[in-house]
Order: sequence, then structure tokens, then C-alpha cells
Amino acid sequence: MQSLGPVLGDAWRLALPYFRSEEKWSARALLVSIISLNLLLVGATVVLNYWNGAFYDSLQNKNWELFMQLLFSYRTGEAGFMPGFVPIVVIYIPIAIYRTYLNQWLQIRWRRWMTDHLLTDWLSDRAYYTISLTTDPTGLGTDNPDQRIADDLRKYVEDTLRLGLGLLSNVVSLFNFALILWTLSGAVTLLGVTIPGYMLWAAILYAAIGSVLTHYVGRPLAMLSFQQEKAEADFRFSLVRLRENTEGVALYSGERAEQAGLIDRFTAVFVNWRLIMQRQKLLNALIAGYEQAASIFPIVVAAPRYFSGEIALGALMRTAGAFARVQGSLSWFIEAYSDIASWRATVARLAGFRRAIDVARGLADQGARLRSSAGGGIAATDLNLTMPDGTPLLAYSGMLFPKGQSTAISGRSGSGKSTLFRALAGIWPYGGGAIERPPGRYLFLPQRPYIPLGTLRHVLTYPASDTSFGHEAIHQALADAGLASLAPQLDNDEPWNQRLSGGEQQRLAVARALLQRPDWLFMDEATASLDPEAEIELYNKLRQKLPDTTIISIAHRPAVASLHDTALVFRRTPGQPGNLEPLTQRAAE
Repeated sequence: MQSLGPVLGDAWRLALPYFRSEEKWSARALLVSIISLNLLLVGATVVLNYWNGAFYDSLQNKNWELFMQLLFSYRTGEAGFMPGFVPIVVIYIPIAIYRTYLNQWLQIRWRRWMTDHLLTDWLSDRAYYTISLTTDPTGLGTDNPDQRIADDLRKYVEDTLRLGLGLLSNVVSLFNFALILWTLSGAVTLLGVTIPGYMLWAAILYAAIGSVLTHYVGRPLAMLSFQQEKAEADFRFSLVRLRENTEGVALYSGERAEQAGLIDRFTAVFVNWRLIMQRQKLLNALIAGYEQAASIFPIVVAAPRYFSGEIALGALMRTAGAFARVQGSLSWFIEAYSDIASWRATVARLAGFRRAIDVARGLADQGARLRSSAGGGIAATDLNLTMPDGTPLLAYSGMLFPKGQSTAISGRSGSGKSTLFRALAGIWPYGGGAIERPPGRYLFLPQRPYIPLGTLRHVLTYPASDTSFGHEAIHQALADAGLASLAPQLDNDEPWNQRLSGGEQQRLAVARALLQRPDWLFMDEATASLDPEAEIELYNKLRQKLPDTTIISIAHRPAVASLHDTALVFRRTPGQPGNLEPLTQRAAE
């Protein structure tokens, strides 16, 4: 876990863009208003300190008239003007209400802006995809991006405002009440040495001892909080994975294995929480004792002056109140220690994610470069593809796929066929060389289609809008893909990734291709979940409905390869770059 200095730097770098953004004037106005209201509340506590002195003096002197004035109206005279308790409260309550209201308004506006920009950066240059390709053993920047965007960002905004404003209020309160306490406490002589303002020095010493002890006891909480956030996110992600793959688990009868995995992940939550409990117990014991002693300590220290007649009851209560404020301001660090530890963990996770996005976006220009070409197909120039760890996958130069000639690619699993498609799509950041592509629309269908949330119409037209295609075109695409029975459910919003079987999801992806009519269609075992007869029917339907589309397929079934003009095989020796070699050649019909 970082020391406080780098954490403050990360927190500043996370906050600064918002207050320099297009919303800067409203953001700054809200922040200034909240700070002003906080300072007004501090001022109200100073007024209440003086009011306490006058009020307790009226009790000691049994002055009924002054007592009533100090309750309901105001006091005037030689002692000066003093508002009553009711007028003070009438002013105090609206300030307290709007301080909270404006704070919440700034929170949600700040969070909305940061969420929008973090999502934009995460999705730009396919950073979300590049991050998923890397393994971060420390978990400092790449694990559980959903939690970092949803939970960590919310906590960062809330805690930054709460802790920052709390610190500011306590610093201002410290200076105001330190002056009051210095004036009230007088001097004391110890061992022949006269100490002026001795109550102020007592408050500083008391708070310093408490702060040192609290830091020593609570220091491990920062790392424990960080680990707890990660363990909670891992457990939640496992539950989501189970929910999204219920059929697969049921078919495997994998309930016991899933339960064991979930229990293991929750055990990490449980064990780390126990460590937090044990450390928090020690910290709470220290804080509770410290706070209880603080309630009586100033009266005990100031009592000799009261009993000697040097000060009246009102001055004693003012002294105790000022001491409590000074000690409380100096002890803010003690009371907020666990919150600061949690905030540090949140900043570390959010800043780590921010850096991971920057690194991933920095890789956007890496890998094979895509270049537009007027040639008759897709060609490679010094193309070399590697794994993230540098393991070579492919080295190739020359024509890859001629336009208008369908091609089937086979090869051993894991040899690099899918990675070649990723490079052709421009999303693989590891390697070099260039890929020349003719202008046109390109569509890539993976083996496991992506099924977004929303209505079936939205799922079918993704990533275009629901209104991009006419009603008849959508119905025809469903019918051609063998999904005519789903047409009445087009406007139903359901978990379609669970409702549809693997074969139906692949048919839906083919229906997308029939709707979008790309010039180039890449199919990475995109019909492998279908039976051979259905697979052949779909390929024939694609060739019939999309006669001008060049189809490139990764397929292992000979029947599928026979539906293409050319067949290539991807051969690779472990540790060496692979190559594409002709398998068979037959004349195009």
C-alpha cells in the first residue's frame, strides 16, 4: 500500500480534471458554497461557546431575566450583544440542511462526470479489451473493472468530499478555539516554570499522544481494506458468472464444484474480514477510552481555578467547551483513521485502474497496422503476431484473402487462428507489420456471440440502433437464420443469453450478418454449435443472400471447408511462428 504522499497525489490527479472541465464553473461554485456553509457552521459553534459562558453565568447568578433572554431573544448591555439560543438555532438549521443538500448535489454531478469520462476512456482504443489480455498478479489495476467504475468511483467522490471538508472545518475550528482556549486558560506554574495558556498545551499533548497510538494500532487497516475490496469483488463476480452460465453448470451437474469455488472465494472475504475485525477492535478500544477520558479531562484540569474562585461557572464551561473543540479538531485524525484507510484503498484501486487504462490505450498503435488498399483482397506485409508474453504466433507476407473468394481455415486448437482474425479486425496489440484491407464493411462473428442486455430487437440489430432496419428486413433475417419462431418476441426484454441455446445464439449472429450485409464476413467457428446439416444450410443461405460478400471461416469440419472456394491450414511448431499453407484448391463455381 502506498504511503500517504503518493495517495494524495493520485487523489489530486483524479479530482483535478472535473474542476477544469466544461462543468468547472458550476462545480467550483458548488464547492465554494459548501465550504462557506461549513465555515458558517464553525462560526456558529464559536458563537455557541460564548453563549454557553453567558448562559451558565446566568444560572450561577440565578438571573431569570437574563436566562430567558439568552434562551429566546438576545442580550445587550455592558457585556455586549449576545443572540439567544432560538435565533442561533433558526439560522443554524438551514445552514446545516443546505450544506448536506449541496454536498449531495456536487457528489452526484462529480460522479456522473467521472463515470462518463472513465467509461469513455475504458472503451476508447479498445482499452477494455487490451486490459483483459494482460495478467496483473498484484491486482492493482486490472481486476474487477466493474467494481472500480461503479463502487470505487462512488466511494472516492463521497469520501473525498467528506474527509476533505471535515479536515478543513477542523483546521478552521482549531485556530478559532485555540485562541479562545489560550485566552481563557490563564497560566500555571509547574516546578518553578510558568506555562501560559496551559489548557491549550494540555489539549495538544493529549491529542498528540492519542494520534500516535491510533496510527500505530490502525496502520494495517489500509492494506486490509484494499484486500477486502478485492475479495468482495471476486466473490461477487463469481456469483455473476454462475448466474450467466446456469445451463452449463446444470448440464455438467457442477453444483458441488461451483459451491466449493464460491465458498473458497467467500472464505477469502471471511478471513480478511476477521483480520479487519481484530484490528478494528483494538482501534475502537483505544478510541473509546480516548473519547471517554476527553469528556472529563478538561474539567479536571481547569477545576482548580474554578474552586479557587479565579473563574466563574460560565468561564469553566467555556474553557471545557473550547478544550473539547481544540482536542476534537486535533483528534480528527484519530476518529477518521479507519475512513482514511478505506479512502486510501479506494484511491489506490481507482488510480491503478486509471493507469492501466492509460497503458492499454498506449498500446492502441502497437501491433499490426491496418492500411487501406485498393487491391483485390487482404494482404500482409511483414506481418508477425505474438502472444502478450512475446511467444510468436504467425509470420507472413503476401496475399491473405483475395476478394470474392471464400476461404476456410483449419489448424490445431490454440495455434493462433483466432488471433489472426483479431489482428485483421485491428484489435490485437501484440506484434508488428501491416495488413492492407480494401474499403468496405467488415463483420466478425466469434464462436460465442455477444448477447447484450435489452429487447430481442436490440440484440438482433446490435451494435446498430433498434430503428436501423425495417420490420420486414428483421423478420426475414430471423426466418433465413432459422429463428422465425422468435419474431413475436422481438420487443421482449429478457436475459436472452440464458434464454437462447448456444445454437440459437449462433443463428442470431448469422441473422445480424444477413441484416448488415458486410462486404467481408469473418466467421470464427461461428456455427460450431449447430449440427452439420443446419451448418450447411446456414452457409448456403449466406452465399445465397450475400452473393457479394467474401466469407472467411475458421472451421474444423470438412463439410464446412467444402463450402468454400479455398482451404488453408494454420501450421505452427511450438515456440516458432506459424504460417498459412494451402490445403486444397478447387475452382470457384
